[in-house]
Amino acid sequence: MKYITYLFLLLSYSICAQKAIETSIIKKTDFKTDRLTAVDHFGIIYFINNNVFNKKDPNQTIITYNNLQLGNITTANAFNPLKTNLFYKDFNSVIILDNRLAEIFRIDFNVLTEYKNVSHVSTGHDNTIWVFNQDNRKLELFDYKTQTTRAQTVPIQSDILDLKSNYNFCYLLTKNHLYIYNYFGSLVKKIKNHEFTELTESNGDIILKKKNSLVYLKKDSEITIPISIPNLLINDFFVTNETLYIYANEILHEYKIKLD
Repeated sequence: MKYITYLFLLLSYSICAQKAIETSIIKKTDFKTDRLTAVDHFGIIYFINNNVFNKKDPNQTIITYNNLQLGNITTANAFNPLKTNLFYKDFNSVIILDNRLAEIFRIDFNVLTEYKNVSHVSTGHDNTIWVFNQDNRKLELFDYKTQTTRAQTVPIQSDILDLKSNYNFCYLLTKNHLYIYNYFGSLVKKIKNHEFTELTESNGDIILKKKNSLVYLKKDSEITIPISIPNLLINDFFVTNETLYIYANEILHEYKIKLD
């Protein structure tokens, strides 16, 4: 009887176990920088080095943006290259840049009529950005031109680990859960966090990092699938055009990955 029970459990595990998503190396490139932010569909690389934001095209032309008055760049988001946003947490400010890295808008949350104490920022649709307000513990969709809040969530008490977004959805990773919201601020999905610390998004699909491993979460699923990669000390990672980019040990690794 015990043998039959054991066999049943083993078969059940085999059926339920998720086969790892395979990757194949495309190339490795020596690339020394402090932080790699993104590689877009045109092969343009966005990165931060010595607190300077850089944009490097395939012809090796580099343009930069630097603002020493605002201190260190906390995060940089180039999801929309026409409205790249740089967040300076120490000064509670965001700079919006155009595709030539010229400043087109500056947001100082300290001087707003409705003060916001912001800890995380990500891109929104139109003239908006997603911000996490530490004072009310709410994720808010902020219109920086009208200086109004278009949408906000209910308070979130768990520690915030990461924030990413596209034009339609926002992905908030906390110590306890992964929250997915639409652009109305309505909760679409809530998934328990199993020790993941960072995330990236690609067409609604999510890649999550746990130590030096990555897993895939399909947009219409709640089951994570491991991604087969070498043992690397992952500094930064993201997916563009079915290419998985991993920055590790001053090398930009590019892997072919098929996400169904």
